[in-house]
Amino acid sequence: KTKAEFSDIRPEARATATILTQYLQAGLLDLDRSNSKHVKCATALMHGLRSDTGQLMQAAEADFMAAAYLSQYCDAQLLSAILQASRSKRAMDVIERSLRNRNIQNSVSISGVGYLRYEDRDAIPQATDFLLTEEDVHTAVVYGIVHDEDDEREVVIGSLRTSKITLDPDEFIKEAFGHDDQGRFFGGGRSMAGGFEVPVGFLSGFYENGAYNRLKWEVFDVQIKQKLMKLINPKDGVMNPD
Repeated sequence: KTKAEFSDIRPEARATATILTQYLQAGLLDLDRSNSKHVKCATALMHGLRSDTGQLMQAAEADFMAAAYLSQYCDAQLLSAILQASRSKRAMDVIERSLRNRNIQNSVSISGVGYLRYEDRDAIPQATDFLLTEEDVHTAVVYGIVHDEDDEREVVIGSLRTSKITLDPDEFIKEAFGHDDQGRFFGGGRSMAGGFEVPVGFLSGFYENGAYNRLKWEVFDVQIKQKLMKLINPKDGVMNPD
């Protein structure tokens, strides 16, 4: 269990921003349209709400109610600028790698993108969103090894997106990757989306020996693919060749 002074977990919630907005509506903070900080807060919440609900395509009643409330205070111009922000070159490189490395089985697209810097980790869900747009693909999974220099650690970070109503991302990811010795799952999800983070452990570290780094990536790449394929292709549980 998460160690926190206060915990509010709502498995049925479509967006964290909706939960936060409900706190505001309940009196946590009276938003003021003349206060620039309040306007930026409302705009950020609106962006988060739209992002988590697929631009409101997967929104529930609570999300629409929260969006209606936030619309009174958010900056439409600022929100538009955020939504139209261009992708960085590194994000485009990750998307290109995900396209080049993807393997499609049973309408599920799986792609490992190798090593990434910690500050580039947000490119992984962007690549996942892009792979989901391919014809005859209902689910996409993209992952890579992310190096965090500040904490001197490496983790495998992955993202899942799906348009298949009968696929539960939370259940799928938890079954695929399990949990650690303390019972904490390596990932989870919500409606249409999920993610996972698996520590690399004692193999952490990027070395000058390129052959070693390639070998390490190949080991993790194959292992992750097989864990996913046990659920995607249960007959033989292996990644079939293209």
